[in-house]
Amino acid sequence: METLVPWIIAIMVLFLIVKFFSLSFSFVWNGIIGGIMLWVLNLVGGMFSFHIPITIISALIAGFFGIPGVVVIVIYNLLK
Repeated sequence: METLVPWIIAIMVLFLIVKFFSLSFSFVWNGIIGGIMLWVLNLVGGMFSFHIPITIISALIAGFFGIPGVVVIVIYNLLK
């Protein structure tokens, strides 16, 4: 029993570490996808003199919410 408790604690700590890093990796991945979406929008918007600055916040909003997030960012920049 004395050797079983440290194994259980080690497995629980390992599980928490894996969950924490997979969560942060998904935010990074969503931010990259959001940045790419904003870059494509700026590429097309350049023909119409429309530009959205790509920041960490705007990339995460676009990555997390997808197309509706990009629409909200566009509307925000048009109203600004």
